[in-house]
Parts: sequence; C-alpha cells; structure tokens
Amino acid sequence: MGIIVAIIIFGLIVTVHEFGHFICAKLSGIRVLEFSIGMGPKLIQRTKGETKYSIRALPVGGFCAMEGEDATIDDEKGFRNAKLWKRMIVLAAGAAMNFILGIILLTALVCMMDEVPTTSISGFSGVKNDDDSVTYYAQSYECGLRHGDRFIEIDGTRIFSTLDVNYIFSTTQREFHDVKVIRDGEKLEFTNVVFKNNAEGGGTIDFGLKYVEKNPLTVTKGAGDLFMSMGHIVGMSLKQMLSGKMSKDEVSGPVGVVSAISETTSESESFADAIFNILYMASLITINVGIFNLLPVPGLDGGRLLFCFIELVRRKPVKPEHEGYVHLAGMILLFALMIFATYNDIVRLITGG
Repeated sequence: MGIIVAIIIFGLIVTVHEFGHFICAKLSGIRVLEFSIGMGPKLIQRTKGETKYSIRALPVGGFCAMEGEDATIDDEKGFRNAKLWKRMIVLAAGAAMNFILGIILLTALVCMMDEVPTTSISGFSGVKNDDDSVTYYAQSYECGLRHGDRFIEIDGTRIFSTLDVNYIFSTTQREFHDVKVIRDGEKLEFTNVVFKNNAEGGGTIDFGLKYVEKNPLTVTKGAGDLFMSMGHIVGMSLKQMLSGKMSKDEVSGPVGVVSAISETTSESESFADAIFNILYMASLITINVGIFNLLPVPGLDGGRLLFCFIELVRRKPVKPEHEGYVHLAGMILLFALMIFATYNDIVRLITGG
C-alpha cells in the first residue's frame, strides 16, 4: 500500500510540474505536440486537437513537448517564435506550479495541527519554588535569552519556522552558538550561547516554543514559514552536494524517494499520522523538484532560462543547434546522475542501509 501511495504522490508532483509548462504554453499560443505523464513505453494515448496526451509505463518523470523547442521553424506557433517573455514564463511555470502545490499541501498540514507553532520562546527549563520564584536549569537563559524572544538567526542560518530550529539542533555539533532574536521590536545578538538543560537527565534543548490558535491568518503564516524553511533546507542540501560536503552515498533518486514515502506511510501509528507524514514528505519533495529545476544547469528549465537571459542581454538568441548541444550534454550528465542515484537507492534497499 505504501508503495502505491508513494508512486501516486511522485506522479502527482511530476504531473503538476509539466501541467505548468503545458497550460502556459497553450495560453501563449505555443503548439504542444505531446503532454506525457511518466516515461518509457506508452500505455495509453489520446489525441485532442493538435496535442497528444499519453500515460507511460515508468512513473519517474514526464514531459511537455512543444513545437520548435530546439530548432527555428516557420510555424508561427513554434516555441522559439514566441516572444521572449512568453518563453520565460512557460519555462518557469513548472517550478511555479510545484511551489503552489507545496503551499497548498503545507496549508493542509498546518490545518491538521492542534495549534500553530512559532519561533518565539515560551519558557525555559526550570522549577518553581515555594516563594513563586523560578530556578532555571536552562543555560540559554543564563546566556541572556528571555521569554518572548523570537529567533531570527542561529549560527548564521535564517530561522523561518520550528523546522529550521529542529534542523539546526539535529545537524550541528557545536556547543556554543551565535543567536539573533527580536525582543520588543528590537534586534538583539548573543554570542557563545549554550542550549543545555542542567537538570539531572536534561537534554540539549532547554527552551520551549510558543504555539498560537488556528485562524486563517496564523494558518497562512504558518504554511508560508514552513515553505520558506523547506526551500532553505533544500538550498543548503544542494550547496552541500555541489561543494562535496555531502557523501556520494547520500545521493538519492526516484527509487529512494518512493521508498522513503512508503516507509513513512507504513510506520505511521494512525491514519491521521499517515496523512500528516505524507503531506510533509510530499511538500518537501515538490519544493525540492521546483528548486532543482530552476538551477542554471543545461537540460533543466533553469538552463533554458539562462539562455533566455543571454538572449535578453545580447538582443539576439543563441543559435538553436549550439544551445541544443549544450542541453544534450546536460541531459546526458543528469541521466548519469540519475543512474548513479538509483544504484545508491537499490544498494540501500538490499543492504538495509
């Protein structure tokens, strides 16, 4: 069951991305030759008007094939014959649809919460004495943090939501932290802050965060904050991968994504927990897909947008055949990366790693 849910989610994310290209191309007067969900052999194909609609065997991708993408043709409805701003909108529309889907899913996720979490401190580890005074065990309190402080940055990392706070404390090995907060409208900075509960058996988190009641405003803000956090975390992960800080064994592909969703679904304690976890995973993946596709890498939407910007500066397009060679090289490299990532996924499935 988990595998089926994972495949449906992955297919939905890809379909939404390609639909963004498709609908903007149609609205821009560009001829769409085929709109496909999936890759590989065709399972179903129907033709309506000038466009073929197909479902293919492998749910690991999809495409929106437009007339004249890689060549200049006489057809006025060819992609390259459209105005530059229309082409740029069509290229960016896939990622935009992924982001819109992410916001919708995160809004649903926040609606499932009892209350909406914030990044403001609601209290510190401590004990109330007989005289109503409080003895704090929180070292962060001793370092200067106070009730109501709103985190905006920890160790140079921007804090948008509780997801950022959890990510930092789950990945860092640092004992002393540089912290920026907002207190009574004023920005304050603290250095060498230690987050540790000195009580017996205390952990590394010595503060609590404030939760607010759900209403349209707090739900919208909560979803927006989570969206920014996920985008931020995806960006940091890509930076680690490109800088070589991420191990090659950590690189994952479609098989790994499906496996992760399936495992998350199977391990959920209740149906509500399963839905919550699915929404979380699907949100992260669709935002990841959107950001990845905007990278200025040949073969991706971002690579094609880069050539559009070059055309904007040069006031004339790069020759289609030259641009085509660059995108072909990029696609070969991306295909090789996908094979490598899939190999990693299969090895992890076999070894249980």
